[in-house]
Amino acid sequence: MIALMNEARTALMQRRSSLRGLLRLNLTEAGGQGRGREPDLVDEAGGKSAETVRARLSEREERELKDIDDALVRIEQGRFGHCARCGGAIGRHRLRAIPEARHCMACSEQVGR
Repeated sequence: MIALMNEARTALMQRRSSLRGLLRLNLTEAGGQGRGREPDLVDEAGGKSAETVRARLSEREERELKDIDDALVRIEQGRFGHCARCGGAIGRHRLRAIPEARHCMACSEQVGR
């Protein structure tokens, strides 16, 4: 389990660093530096401005950052790998795929997340 926690910590720290970089970029562009560019095809297809798309991505990324930070706290507190709902074990395969997972597969399906 220690090897899995170390693997998860490394993956979480890397993803957190990447997300923080994206958020900084989004905030910089939302501040006006990105206004001169034309919307890309994804923006146009959705009928939304580039700023709206960036804001939505930013919200999702901020939520993911919170999940990552919460998972890092669980690692430090020795609660990593235990379902927040039922207290059972979260499977190794699930934790490798989604290290920030807070629920086992059964509970995840019940809570819809």
